[in-house]
Amino acid sequence: MLSHVEGFRAPLSVRQFKGGQSNPTYLLESPSGKYVLRRKPPGQLLRSAHAVDREFRVISSLYAAGFPVPRPLALCGDDEVVGTMFFIMEFVEGRIFWDLDLPECDPDERSALYDSMNWTIASLHAFDFAKLGLGEFGRPGNYFERQISRWSRQYVASETSKIDAMDRLMAWLPAHIPTDDASTVVHGDFRLDNLIFHPTEARVIAVLDWELSTIGHPLGDFTYHLMSWQMPKIGIGSTGLVGKDLAALGIPSEDEYVSRYCERTGRVDGIPDRNFYAAYNFFRLAAILQGIAGRVRDGTASSAHAERAIQAVEPLATIGWEFAQRLN
Repeated sequence: MLSHVEGFRAPLSVRQFKGGQSNPTYLLESPSGKYVLRRKPPGQLLRSAHAVDREFRVISSLYAAGFPVPRPLALCGDDEVVGTMFFIMEFVEGRIFWDLDLPECDPDERSALYDSMNWTIASLHAFDFAKLGLGEFGRPGNYFERQISRWSRQYVASETSKIDAMDRLMAWLPAHIPTDDASTVVHGDFRLDNLIFHPTEARVIAVLDWELSTIGHPLGDFTYHLMSWQMPKIGIGSTGLVGKDLAALGIPSEDEYVSRYCERTGRVDGIPDRNFYAAYNFFRLAAILQGIAGRVRDGTASSAHAERAIQAVEPLATIGWEFAQRLN
């Protein structure tokens, strides 16, 4: 940091953040301020997973374009420094909300926070990735075909038991991909607790955790975000919105939230085939969590909460298959 982070002054203290089932993340504190270090986990890893260098690249491009991400500071590819590749970014002071119903807020603030979240993902999908310098960041086109193939492979590589609904989804999804083939920068895990809001204003000031970012389909990204409205309580993540009185809370319904996104992104026909996207996203999340199960099996999981994630794989796959059946 003395060599590569401008203005840094020692000494340095290091503390790991809670969570972080994928890339371990640490708070660095020093006389010159606070920083965040994000690194690959140790051990044998699936090919293409945990690419912190890709995270650093995308936040560097988006920061330069004025999108709300932490300021990137340094990337280190030398495994000898902390044991694995890592990058350092600024620490952003603000609020992170863990519960989707925002119990600490009043209805007006909830409405404004959700609108800022909607604006943020819509503005991400408005960027021309080539103009951002991300023309080689991913392959445009055939996004769902490639993603279904990728997550199927990674699921099978991490498989610890047979789950019928996952096998059905892996066979069903490739045959039902919509014809819309748009390409944008996608975050890959856009959700409330990956956002930092201004300390006092209802405004997103930083989007975190870009590990799954690529050039992909904006509707894949947005409909993953819609899982907040679709996810029953199955033991993972934050308190969801299923069964909540959203009007009383000041939180938009799923349809209202979709309409606002479509207005902002010029999708005059809305989002057809929403059941396909829901089936795909529940499948994808199940495959991601199965990857954690594989790392538990191999002794490389980086979270004490990994066992809860493993138990959610089959319920997620079952919900995904239920959405798939609605489309038939």
